[in-house]
Amino acid sequence: MTTLTDDLTTQAPALQAGTPVRLAAAAPGLWRVLDARGLIIGHLESLRLRQGVRYRARRFHSASRTFRDLGDFWSPDDAVDCLRFAR
Repeated sequence: MTTLTDDLTTQAPALQAGTPVRLAAAAPGLWRVLDARGLIIGHLESLRLRQGVRYRARRFHSASRTFRDLGDFWSPDDAVDCLRFAR
């Protein structure tokens, strides 16, 4: 039997058709967001909350060698758009 938690940790969220990125599994509940050239533009993390599933957009900051959270979104598409346009 598959539960919502299982789906969050193994299945990449579905993105709108035509979105020019793809998701590659990085860890349970975490995916690398790759642009059309295959370059990593950030990470998408799924978070299960009492109100529902949120998606966190994260980007690596090379100067500090840490990840920075760009925001939490109700839609995986909104989180990916944040990574695509906030360069």
